[in-house]
Amino acid sequence: MSGEPVISIIGLGKLGAPMVACFASRGFRVIGIDRNPEIIDSVNSGEAPVFEPGMDSLFEKHREFISATDDYQYGILNSNITFVVVPTPSDERGGFSLEFVLPSCREIGRALKNKNDYHLVVLTSTVLPGATERQAKPLLEESSGKSSGKDFGLCYGPEFIALGSVIRDFLNPDFVLIGESDPQAGAMLESLYMDVCENRPPVARMSFANAELAKLAVNTFVTTKITFANTLARICEHLPGASVDVVTQAIGLDKRIGGKYLKGAIGYGGPCFPRDNLAFSYLAEDMGIGMTLASETDRINREQLRYLFGIVKSRMQEGGVVGVLGLSYKPDTYVVEESQGLLLAQMLVEEGYDVCVYDPMGMDEARTTIKGAVSFAESADECAGKSDIVVLATPWDEFKQIPLEVFARNGPKRVVIDCWRLLDAEMCNQVADYESLGVWHKERKD
Repeated sequence: MSGEPVISIIGLGKLGAPMVACFASRGFRVIGIDRNPEIIDSVNSGEAPVFEPGMDSLFEKHREFISATDDYQYGILNSNITFVVVPTPSDERGGFSLEFVLPSCREIGRALKNKNDYHLVVLTSTVLPGATERQAKPLLEESSGKSSGKDFGLCYGPEFIALGSVIRDFLNPDFVLIGESDPQAGAMLESLYMDVCENRPPVARMSFANAELAKLAVNTFVTTKITFANTLARICEHLPGASVDVVTQAIGLDKRIGGKYLKGAIGYGGPCFPRDNLAFSYLAEDMGIGMTLASETDRINREQLRYLFGIVKSRMQEGGVVGVLGLSYKPDTYVVEESQGLLLAQMLVEEGYDVCVYDPMGMDEARTTIKGAVSFAESADECAGKSDIVVLATPWDEFKQIPLEVFARNGPKRVVIDCWRLLDAEMCNQVADYESLGVWHKERKD
């Protein structure tokens, strides 16, 4: 093949499918490879197989560059670069399972056996340090009969994206991280990213082990930063006159700190942060290093949920209903995995409370996740209207627009617990018993 490289992507899930859309939007032909026939049919019909803001339009607009198949041989023989974007679920130790990565490598190797041209394989899935060199690489060489660094290239190229902003994050990364088998492989992947990224991000090229560790280190550092901000929020709630927003906005001006992930609210969740933090702890402990910082971050993060539960419990009247607004782990995604809102709802149900929930996108996922009797509202207004205590657990823009009269009622004021300080405190206090986390409350009932 000549001209622009053709890209194949194994795994058309929450990251793989947006990558297809992004590469196609920059003029590259992309072949998606997946075992799910419904996903394949969706892609070949020009429809995005999963939801992500902005992805539907990209699939529709650039469908001429996109195809999908379940045939590994076809996809790899007709492309120059293959990205492996399959799940690496947490195992019982706290590390990452390669149960989907290794079969993909075996299939790639079998295809490479029939290919004469140089081919680049990029492992994008998050793995523990050592996995690329000691497991993926030998399997590729064994199944292909070829040598990495000579007959084919191998890179570890993780992405730093968040669900709900995958398109933007992929096309405008802060930096590109590449672990390379050899300079040719690294240069080939760097060149591709320079053609794809809308910005001109710095590129860090290094060994597999360094890149694998760097990926885990970034997410672990971010979780530590979130937890520090949440600790500041808890202090502010008990310090007369204090506000976490004022404090974090000030310290975020220091270039050594920066303002990202320094909000101060409730714990982190989602499919990456909790498990990456645990994996970092596991790695250190497995090496005989007591990584107390990462493990303590995880412990404190779990305490945030119990802290929030305690506030709700202290404000509850007998027979009352708790409304939880926000079940997705962040705005603009349907993913509820490890979300604080969903975990709070589950904890309340298990303690015997009546619970009503609502989320703009995560309701279907929540229905299959929450165990026990929960009322699912059709709107934020309905959820609030049915509840004696309303907890704003996810900072959706929709919740900022809730009319204040929704919280008003005759008799005792409805309690509103605003975890992210979305509402105007002064205005909300006129119609409800309003309490925002991260701010001193003179009458806090601890």
